[in-house]
Amino acid sequence: MAENRTLDTKGLNCPLPVLKARRAMRDMKDGDILTVLATDPASYIDFRHFCDTTGHELMEAREDEAEGVFTYVIRCKK
Repeated sequence: MAENRTLDTKGLNCPLPVLKARRAMRDMKDGDILTVLATDPASYIDFRHFCDTTGHELMEAREDEAEGVFTYVIRCKK
C-alpha cells in the first residue's frame, strides 16, 4: 500500500525545498506520494527539474494565489 507524506517547506528559499524533498524521498518506496508545500516562486522550476532528473513523477503542481503557496504532488519512482 502506498504511503502519503506531506513536507512543509514554506518560508524556505531555493534550493532548500528540493533538498528536503530529496532527503524525504530516500526513505520512501516506489509508488509512495510526497506532497510538498512551498512559498518560493522559484520552486516551480526547481521541482519540475528535480522530477525530470530523478525520474520521479510530478503528478500535480499548483499555486494557491491567495495564500502564495505552491503545492507539488510527487510519486516516488525507484
